[in-house]
Amino acid sequence: MALRPAVGAARAGVDARSAAPEHDGLENIQQKKIFKEDMEKTQQSEEPCAADSVDSLMAEMPFVDTDIEDEHAMHATSELSIRKKRKRTTGREIEEGTERKKKKNKQYQPNYFISLPITNPKITGSIQAVQDAIVQKDQRLSKAMVRSGSLHVTMFVMHLSSEEEISIAVGALSDSKVFVDDLLKGKRVDLSFQGIDHFRNQVGFVNLAENDHTALLKEIAETMKKIFQEKGIMAGEERAFKPHLTFMKLSKSTELRKQVKKIDSSLYEDFKNHYFGDEILHRFDLCSMLKKKQPNGYYYCESSIVFGEKQAAEPDDAELVSLSKRLVENAVLKAVQQYLEETQNKSRQSDGSPAKTEEAASGSKNESDNDNSKREP
Repeated sequence: MALRPAVGAARAGVDARSAAPEHDGLENIQQKKIFKEDMEKTQQSEEPCAADSVDSLMAEMPFVDTDIEDEHAMHATSELSIRKKRKRTTGREIEEGTERKKKKNKQYQPNYFISLPITNPKITGSIQAVQDAIVQKDQRLSKAMVRSGSLHVTMFVMHLSSEEEISIAVGALSDSKVFVDDLLKGKRVDLSFQGIDHFRNQVGFVNLAENDHTALLKEIAETMKKIFQEKGIMAGEERAFKPHLTFMKLSKSTELRKQVKKIDSSLYEDFKNHYFGDEILHRFDLCSMLKKKQPNGYYYCESSIVFGEKQAAEPDDAELVSLSKRLVENAVLKAVQQYLEETQNKSRQSDGSPAKTEEAASGSKNESDNDNSKREP
């Protein structure tokens, strides 16, 4: 009998020990369940922010040393992946909106510009010397060179989508002449070109020396741009106007850009501070970027305004070409007339020619007259 309480106590101890692990197991299961639910809630709260995280990371990435077109390409790639994710949740609205935006951007790409042509032979000859020196060191860059006939300073760019808009732009350019003349006040404007610089090692250009005349040119550009904008023309860019004379750019050849990523500035080191010459401000042209260029390499020109000293003192390129044609035509016409006269003279000297027959008839008439005179008393 003494053992029973002990056995009962032992069983009670065993039951207590077996009950404790069971209670602990339940607590562990509940904790795991709570932990799992917390993890699922955390994942659900983080999933919608994935696109925003990508945007923030892309915004912080340094594109300073990246080509502009490549930068747009990378940004477009990231946007494409984001759009695909959003499309599954929000439908096609964002995708369609993006497509419309892309079409709009393409529609408003510049296709016309106001050009200040460079016609001073000293400037064009000096630039040709620089180009030749660069090509001697790297022949691949011959494809990047701008022809001397195409040399110009771009005042501002614009988009013209129809013949009607081209006509409006021609009118705006014509209206600009009064304002340009008012700004010039009869003064001669000499634009000095000195030194070479580059844009992101993709474009090589000659600097326009900073002086009062350069400041005046900037004022003219701003005034003309406003006149075009008031006519409803999408003209100008957000960035500040930096007048320059481009003589080399990698974008002229797609094949070249695959071979040459950057232009080595040491190629034109000897000309970095070279003085190229002065251009007298005398003309602005409305030019097309896409239409076929003229035979001399200059852009297709819709209209021009001429002013300043050169208007009265020197003929422009178009006048010189017209004069040359007239001189050639006159010389050819004179040569043809001379040839015809010589041919006719030779034919008259040959036997049986109308000239010879005429002489024979005249001789017979004289003989007849002599006979008649003898018979007369």
